[in-house]
Amino acid sequence: MTRFRSILTVLLVLLTWPSAARAQPTGEPPSEVVPPQAADVPDVPYPDGAEGDAEVILVLVVDADGSVRSAEVQTGDEPFASAAREASTSWRFTPATRNDKPVAAKIRFRVSFIEETPPEPDPYPTTAPVPTAEPEPTPDPKAPPPPAIGPRVIDVTVAGAPVKHPPSVSSFTRAEVRQLPGAFGDPFRAIEVLPGVTPIVSGLPFFYVRGAPPGNIGYYLDGVRVPYLFHVAAGPSVVHPAIVERVDLYAGGYPARFGRYSGAIVSAESTEPRADWHGEGVLRLVDAGALVEGGFADGRGTALLGGRYSYTALVLSQLSPQITVDYRDFQGRATYDITDRDRVTLFAFGAYDYMSQTRELDTSGEEVESVLFGSEFYRVDGRYDVRLPDGGKLRAAVTWGFDQTRIFGTRNSQNMLLGSRVQVSQPLSEKVTLRGGLDLQIDKYTGDKRPYADPDNPATEQFNNLFPPRADTGVAGWTDMVWKPTKQLEVTPGVRVDTYISEGESAMAVDPRLAVVTHVNDDLRVLHSFGVANQPPSFVVPVPGLAVASLQGGLQRSIQAASGVEVDLPMKITGSVTGFTGVYLNMTDAIGAQQNPIEDELIPRSLGSSKGVEIYIRRSLSERLGGFVSYTFSRTTRSVGRERFLASFDRPHVLHTAFGYRLGRGWQTGFRFSLYSGAPLGSSEEEDDESDSLPSDESTESAESSETIRDPLFYRLDFRVEKKWRFYDTAWISVVAEMINATLNKETLGGTRVGPVTIPSIGVEGGF
Repeated sequence: MTRFRSILTVLLVLLTWPSAARAQPTGEPPSEVVPPQAADVPDVPYPDGAEGDAEVILVLVVDADGSVRSAEVQTGDEPFASAAREASTSWRFTPATRNDKPVAAKIRFRVSFIEETPPEPDPYPTTAPVPTAEPEPTPDPKAPPPPAIGPRVIDVTVAGAPVKHPPSVSSFTRAEVRQLPGAFGDPFRAIEVLPGVTPIVSGLPFFYVRGAPPGNIGYYLDGVRVPYLFHVAAGPSVVHPAIVERVDLYAGGYPARFGRYSGAIVSAESTEPRADWHGEGVLRLVDAGALVEGGFADGRGTALLGGRYSYTALVLSQLSPQITVDYRDFQGRATYDITDRDRVTLFAFGAYDYMSQTRELDTSGEEVESVLFGSEFYRVDGRYDVRLPDGGKLRAAVTWGFDQTRIFGTRNSQNMLLGSRVQVSQPLSEKVTLRGGLDLQIDKYTGDKRPYADPDNPATEQFNNLFPPRADTGVAGWTDMVWKPTKQLEVTPGVRVDTYISEGESAMAVDPRLAVVTHVNDDLRVLHSFGVANQPPSFVVPVPGLAVASLQGGLQRSIQAASGVEVDLPMKITGSVTGFTGVYLNMTDAIGAQQNPIEDELIPRSLGSSKGVEIYIRRSLSERLGGFVSYTFSRTTRSVGRERFLASFDRPHVLHTAFGYRLGRGWQTGFRFSLYSGAPLGSSEEEDDESDSLPSDESTESAESSETIRDPLFYRLDFRVEKKWRFYDTAWISVVAEMINATLNKETLGGTRVGPVTIPSIGVEGGF
């Protein structure tokens, strides 16, 4: 087994923050500036799956207290750049001084990664070799201070350690997702392979998580609510992948800062702003996208612009002239560091989707276009971030949004939202960190009136009652505490209080949360999570601008708990086994309860429960040979009145496996295999008769244990092949062929064969 080491060479060049080289006023003595000194540089791992030598130049802002204010990559290739940048946030320095007073400073920091055992010669090296010249010795601290701008070099040898996540959280970084077959490089698409996730239809972006329906799952990007994740017709994600650093799936018992959803939370974090000019783009058969980012004002500000545009309509017109599909999205971000501790950010993004069918009228032969799906949403988020003393952070933000969806092809349902939030995190000691926040959100729902929408039609009347024009208000306060009484134990108790107001009615919910992590030793951890969450009535699936009239019939509520064991195995493999259970009260889950709907209720309510075991074995896909096995065994039921039955989406077995391998010379390949049980169709007639003759309690138990008729199980195979070329230090270009459901298997839903849902893709990607 090849062993790696990374040699960190520190090139400290004081660039000023404020500028140490700034001209002094006439008659004043010159400032004596002493650059920062590395005091505590923790381990930096040689990136998993990387090969060869590499060099990364970071631009660090070191605060007057010696902590790293921000880290930006000036030059460097992935995955080395991310490894260096992420590690740098925990480094400590002896701060720079001006006239013996600590000041903030901006420095350049060079990280050189060297592989101990050189690989076989490659005509396409990933990076330029690191110079073999001996570094300059560490200067004597008693020596006179250097000039305001000048190099200083220090050698430090370091090694790495993996980052651990809280209980009930599964994460994928964008670097890993790029190697995941069937994800098309989109971090959001990796969600479906994580433990606890049960798809409704293979390849489509709607799923249940530990028994919670799609309408009860919240989607966030940097704390901003997003109505949906993917474009129409199984398209890509609504956010350019290059701006997404990480996607976390909180399957249950999530932190107190999340609320207003009684199921799971999908939270994406955007990349840190970078002042060096960089970008990437992709050109595929159905769409094209690009993103570029760079700095201004001597690196104090950054600007980002990205987006994607589809020409699906042009392609489909050749295959199916009756169908029109169109989508596009955009992202823009600007940041500016007012001081070394204060930053303002303006982040705007949005998406548009359209799908229609053209058909001829029977009478006149005239062609009429029917809108099957039309949706759009936009967000503008303004933020003010402050770095507090002792590692604390504060964020205040205001969000404006607009959502719109075409309903039944005849009218538009709209929502104008305005929200604000304040979040603060402050370490009180080495053992205690206190976090808390407030948030307010106002949603104003409207719908345009169409002349051909008959007001006397029962369907129109029912729609108006279910989705009336109104203003909904939600106010929340939350707090939690990360307490580490010992090195082996971490406890995070929290509570969230929400108040909902709609159409003259109000409701309040108090949601306690608790997470416990016990480090048995360096390789073994025991994880526990518990949480109560409340949510207003929800629609079947998330649709922009469309929400069930709030508070009709009360709030939905979930009580979720999970316990698991996580262990670090040899060969950089991590394994975990987690047991979970959940109770769902007063649900508006029309899909899960469709076996026994209540005809006379406008918003049918049901009870639900779920329980199961998740197994997750993983070796990072960024390794030369990486992959994972994700298996969920579960049972989900629904109850309406005195009758209890399997939820219509219940799939006891869900299995995903994926493997990727770098063949060398820029070639990489991988495949993914997915298999899950069919959805239930009901019990046999003989069993139904037997259960009907039993008392109610025994009938419920028999319904759970009786043999259930199901759709056939479904499986599919995805593959990915990539050939990459590298130029200069950071530029690259690759050709990628990828396909979802390469086996062309059809899926059976409710006894009806569907599909095959097959998505092929071939494209050219590049970046610098």
